[in-house]
Amino acid sequence: MKLIREEIESVEFIVEERNGKKSLYIEGIFLQGDIKNRNGRLYEMATLRKEVQRYNESNIVTGRALGELGHPDGPTVNLDRVSHKIVSLKENGNNFIGKAKILSTPMGQIASSLIGEGVKLGVSSRGIGSLIQRDGVNVVGNDFMLSTAADIVADPSAPDAFVEGIMEGKDWVWDGGILREAAARRTYKQINTLVDQKQLAEHKAQLFENFLNNL
Repeated sequence: MKLIREEIESVEFIVEERNGKKSLYIEGIFLQGDIKNRNGRLYEMATLRKEVQRYNESNIVTGRALGELGHPDGPTVNLDRVSHKIVSLKENGNNFIGKAKILSTPMGQIASSLIGEGVKLGVSSRGIGSLIQRDGVNVVGNDFMLSTAADIVADPSAPDAFVEGIMEGKDWVWDGGILREAAARRTYKQINTLVDQKQLAEHKAQLFENFLNNL
C-alpha cells in the first residue's frame, strides 16, 4: 500500500466562545470524491463514503481523530506533533466537510500563533491504499484507509517535493497491527532468521547496505 496525501487550500479559521472560553477551529473541505485532483488521483465516492464512516465511528466519535502540524513522513500519527483534533467530517455533495479544534499542545500553540499572524495555512489528508491505473488516472483502491482526515500544512499549493517523492513512493505493510515501511520490515525479518550470532555478525553490514539501497 502507498502513503497517499492530498492538500486542500480552501479552509476557514473560526473562533467559537463557550462559557467565556474561546476556541479556535479550522473548517472546510477535507476530502473530495469523483474528481481528478491536481495529483492525478481520483477517489470514488463509494470508497470515501465507506472509509469516512469507519473513521467517524472509530476515531471521531471516540475522540481519537488527531492531526499534526506539518508534513509527517509516514502514515502514523505522532503524538508529540499533534496540533488539533477533528470533531466532525460530513458528506456534502462530492465533498466531505471537516471541522477540527486547535489544541493547546506545543504544536497547536504554534498553529494558533501562525494563524494569528495571518500565515496562509491549509489541510492535507493522509492515508494508505493501493492505486489502480484507469484511463490515465490513478484511482485510489477500495482498501484506502485514513490515518488522519487533516494535517495542518503551510503553502499547500506547493507540497514538499522531497517528501512526495521519497515517502509516497514507498510501500507500507501491516505487521502485527503496526504499519511498517516494507523495506524496514524485510530487513527485520532477515535479521531474525539469522539465529546464529556468527551469521548475524557476517551479514549485518550487507543487510544495512541493502536497507539503505531500498530507501
